[in-house]
Amino acid sequence: MKSYVIHLIRHGITEGNSEGRYIGSTDLPLSAEGEKQLRSLAAKYPYPKAEAYFVSPLERCKQTVKILYPDAKPTVINDFRECDFGAWENKTAKEISAQNPDFARWVAGEGKGITPPGGESGGAVVQRVCAAFERIVQGLMAAGTTSAVIVAHGGTIMSILSVYGLPRAQFYDWMTESGCGYSMRITPGLWMRSMVGEVYARIPAKADGKEPGAAMVDAARKAANMAFGQKGHDNNGGKKENQ
Repeated sequence: MKSYVIHLIRHGITEGNSEGRYIGSTDLPLSAEGEKQLRSLAAKYPYPKAEAYFVSPLERCKQTVKILYPDAKPTVINDFRECDFGAWENKTAKEISAQNPDFARWVAGEGKGITPPGGESGGAVVQRVCAAFERIVQGLMAAGTTSAVIVAHGGTIMSILSVYGLPRAQFYDWMTESGCGYSMRITPGLWMRSMVGEVYARIPAKADGKEPGAAMVDAARKAANMAFGQKGHDNNGGKKENQ
């Protein structure tokens, strides 16, 4: 039976990431460090090619595609943008904590009803991202396009894999380094029946089969294996990384 492979890759580093700021809807470009890191990864490790390319509308993702896939002509998917942190945008945790006592509870995952002032709730982000992902999967199947690359944000990737990824794992178990990500295989029968896909590899893969940051990701996979078979996922938004 025909299967469909989707590669999910996180954008490179921005100045805001390096400074520990909450960068969601703020449209920062890659930093010089971020560009250098991506070019180094691309020179050392093979990145998977695909028939179709999709990208978040934010500049840091578009630049990442140009570096990793210079010949690609990606389709911009607006709903793959990162969470809008509202009044917390472009601020550090220390700056936010000084202004908002609810922030500490939000970071600790204790404030399910807390939303960044003027920003998006975690649930709203997951819903828009997943709706866009489902449309892409349906489009690939309809067209018979068997491979795709999605370059987006950490929050985007974690949203998709916490909902559709096998083995089952929680939102933050799918955290990945900048310029890295996961490969997912979708078979029509399993997708139509359960709307899940097998996460079978990390990106990029080294020649020896081990990936950059493997120790961190292996810990996440151990947690994922322990959670295998769970139907529920903590997608309430909780804390967010500087993505």
